[in-house]
Amino acid sequence: MTIWAIVPAAGVGRRMGPSDPATENQQSLPKQYRLLNGRPVLSCTLARLLQLQQIESVLVLLRESDSHWQTLAEASSPRIRCGIGGAERQVSVLNGLRQLPAQPDDWVLVHDAVRPCVTVADVQKLISSLAEHPVGGLLAVPVDNTLKRASAELEVEATVDRSQLYNALTPQMFRHGVLLSALSAAAEANLPVTDEASAIEQAGYKPLLVPGEKQNIKITHEGDLALASLILRAQENLE
Repeated sequence: MTIWAIVPAAGVGRRMGPSDPATENQQSLPKQYRLLNGRPVLSCTLARLLQLQQIESVLVLLRESDSHWQTLAEASSPRIRCGIGGAERQVSVLNGLRQLPAQPDDWVLVHDAVRPCVTVADVQKLISSLAEHPVGGLLAVPVDNTLKRASAELEVEATVDRSQLYNALTPQMFRHGVLLSALSAAAEANLPVTDEASAIEQAGYKPLLVPGEKQNIKITHEGDLALASLILRAQENLE
């Protein structure tokens, strides 16, 4: 069972907003390079993946103009390689799939650069749950808030049944050949792809949902950094 990992890290984090210029002079830093408990977010994320010896290597997809990557300690890891990403996540992942020396039945684990709180146990659970699966799947957590469908005026139109709804997380892990074909087809048809599973679904497959931990948050907004900091400290105290 050969497993490769792809970490798309070519984004600029427009939803994050500028960082505090008085803090580490980070005003223009993309969110994956913001400091989290004294380390860049991307370093924290890669450190988790590198703990999994099952992963052959981790391919990090960067912007061509990235000037921050070489400052990371992980940049010199023999298990990490770099490639050029694209303006959109799906472009980065597709570029990465084409660069990997993988066989069609090999597994490719795709993880967000800004999900540093994923636990090694969850990734191992994903790998073991999908070992014999023909296509692949993803970590997910059930939706536990009451959901409302709103009108354009932000008036409630209906309460949505949440009993079969899940929040999609990463990593998402699929067979290399299946994912390459699905993302290529989506790109050719100009179909929207918000995650790898959506491309797989559009290709007619049914990814497996593997229950994960809610603490596996994605750093999207400024407040998420503070929450991630608390989660990482709590995880360290449990180790």
